Formats: sequence, C-alpha cells, structure tokens
Amino acid sequence: MATARYKRVVDRLAAEIHSGRLPPGARLPTHRALAAREKVALATATRIYAELAAMGLVTGETGRGTFVREIALPPGLGIDQQAVAADIVDLNFNYPALPEQAELLRTALRQLAATGDLDAFLRCQPHAGRTHERAIVASHLAMSGVSVDPEQVLFVNGAQHGLAVVTLALLQPGDVVAVDALTYPGFKALAEQFRLDLAPLPASVAGPDLDVLARLCRQRPVRAVYAMPTVHNPLGWVQDAASRRRLADLARQHGLILIEDAPYAFLEPDPPPPLAALAPECCVHVTALSKSVAAGLRVGFVAAPRAWIPRLERAIRATVWNTPAAMTSIACAWMADGTVARLAAEKRQDAISRQAVAAKSLAGMHPVSHPASYFIWLPLAEEVRAEAVARSLLEKRISVSTAEPFSVGPRTPHALRIALGSVDLDTLRHALGIVRDVIERA
Repeated sequence: MATARYKRVVDRLAAEIHSGRLPPGARLPTHRALAAREKVALATATRIYAELAAMGLVTGETGRGTFVREIALPPGLGIDQQAVAADIVDLNFNYPALPEQAELLRTALRQLAATGDLDAFLRCQPHAGRTHERAIVASHLAMSGVSVDPEQVLFVNGAQHGLAVVTLALLQPGDVVAVDALTYPGFKALAEQFRLDLAPLPASVAGPDLDVLARLCRQRPVRAVYAMPTVHNPLGWVQDAASRRRLADLARQHGLILIEDAPYAFLEPDPPPPLAALAPECCVHVTALSKSVAAGLRVGFVAAPRAWIPRLERAIRATVWNTPAAMTSIACAWMADGTVARLAAEKRQDAISRQAVAAKSLAGMHPVSHPASYFIWLPLAEEVRAEAVARSLLEKRISVSTAEPFSVGPRTPHALRIALGSVDLDTLRHALGIVRDVIERA
C-alpha cells in the first residue's frame, strides 16, 4: 500500500472520529475486516490502528476489539491531581483535611515565629535535613515498623519528590521495573520521564502475582520492584505477611531494589511488617505527611540502606537542594508532640465513615476498597465505557478518574477510581448518587 493511501485511511478514520460519525465507544472492524474492506494487507491494517491509538483516538482491548476513545475529556483527566474549577465536585484527587487543621497551622506558625531560629530558615539546609529532625523522623518511622538510624533518613518535598529522588539516584534509563498492573500514576509519570521499562504484574484484591515476578526475573534483567504493600492505590489491598516475605526473598535472590511507597499506610491500623523491615539491605521506604496531615506541607521522608544515602543526597541536591526548614520544623514538632499520630487516627475514622457512605450509595455495584481508605475502585460492566461515564459525570460537574492513568500493560479495564477524601460527607453522598445514576443509565 502506498504511503499516501495508507495515510488517507488514517486521516479518514480520524476525521470520522473527530466529527462524531464514529462516536465514543464505537467498536471498529477487526484488523482482518478492516484489511478486507480497505483492500490492504493485514499488517497495514494493524499499522493503521496503531497510528490511531498513538493519536489518542482509539484503544485496543485484548479479546474485545478496537474502540473509539472519548476524546472530549479534558487533557489529564484522571491523573492524580488535576486542576478543577471551583464548582466541580472533586472525586479524583484526595486531600483529606479535618476542620481543626487550619487552626493547628495558625498556632504552629505563631510558635515558630516566637521560638524558632528564624535566621536559620533563611539559609540553605543540609540536603538530607537537619540532624536533630532526622532523629525525630526515625522515631516516627519506628512506630510503623521501619527501624532505621537517623543517618538513614532523608527529607524530601513530599512522596512524589521522594520517588523522583530514588529513581534519579538508583535507576538508569532502560532499567526494567516490575510494577502492579494497576499502579500509582505518579510513578508511571516518572518512568516515562526517566525512560524506565515497566513490566506489569497481574494484580488481585490481595496483592501482586509473585509467581509472575519470579518468572519475569528469570527471563529479563529486572532491576527493581515498585510496590505499595499497605493500602495499595488504587485497589486498597494490604499484602499479607507471607507474601511480603516471599517478595523480600525474591529481591535478595535476584538482586532487586524494593521501592516501598507508603503514604496511605497509616490508614491500616494493624499492618504486617513493612518491606523495609523484612529486607532492610535492599529496600527504600518512601512516605509523607500529605495524606495523614496535609498535602500542602510537602514534607516527605525516604529511609534507605546506608550505602545508598550519598547517592540519594546528591539527587536531592540536584532537584531541590533541601526541603524548606520552616516546613520540616512544623512537621517535626507535630511528630514529637503526638499531633501527627492523633490526626492519623482521626483520619482513619473519617475514612471509615466515608467508606460507609460509599458502600450504601453504591450497594450492589461491587466496589473494591480498603475499609479505612480514602478511595474506591469501581469496576464497570463489560458494555459500559469508562471514558463515556467520566465525560457524563464531568458534564454534571463531578470529576472522577478512569482506569487509564493507573493501568500498565496491554489492557486497560473499564473502571473508575473514586476519591472520597476531598469533599464533605453530604456532598459526597449526593455526588455518589449521581455516579450511580450515570452508570446505571450507561
């Protein structure tokens, strides 16, 4: 087929999609049927669909076919934080807050102004953080089972920055990193920027398939595993102790780096030991106060083996130099006086209340969640298109995430990830009623 003719088929189908003649969700002919209709080779038909997919116009679903995508969705819908208008109910991004927190911050700022070393805040700090504050964080992490010396703790500007620091310091472009087939979009974004090769592990409601990981390690040069063993985002699982031990054993056997992401882990009141406790010599533990306290503080922590600390410090220097001392001072004061622990406990109860609202509002729709988490995963029926549902909800001024930002691998499930932590309970109850209505109509 001449290049010009091949392009004309691509352009014609693209025009039909943009005009609406091929509406969102429409099933396109099979590759073989398209080849016969256009009188082209099967390989050329495959190339046509591949180019349309690269343009963001169609999506291929293993075993089901090729479908027209919902192109009217705003760019970035579903990425775990998008800017939303003031009149939109945000069920996409979680920034849980309690009514008392603004006053807590006001009091903390007064105390900082009265007793803090303000001159020090005007100067650059050590890249890893101030020594006495690293000791406070080490004590804080010990309460969650991560036992490290203060010299093994580094301050970062939130968990996302922590993941970026780990990636920059310990991985190279082209490295194979095993991840859950549904995983945190922020790590996917880092993988794209750093040109990592993500290898998906099939996921159940209980954790990743470690048999697949074992086979993968025998077949490919896997460098690292990115994991969320405690309150997984988006599926909410808590990986059991036996599975964690096996993952730690696989890491030792194959020389893997374990990247343990734990910003939601505080929501599980009785978790098994963290990976950092089971494999301290090869695990980097990344967490933050973004969910347990407030996203706007941008204070996070990385705990790592001693041998990796110099590289991680250099990565912090190369990115932000240091986490602002005013923020770390407030965070450490709250860790030391028990405020962080109290807020975490109150937010667990808040999340339980929100899960109860979601369970009642979506009864019979089989949401997947942790009983004390701030999000749910809502699988959709085979005939329901997630992008069409998301678009309909956006027209009703409700923002949700589809599965696409979370999905790694050839097949993206039709599902919604719904954040529960950013609106009041009455608004949440009303919005989830609309979500149910839109899905049932679809």
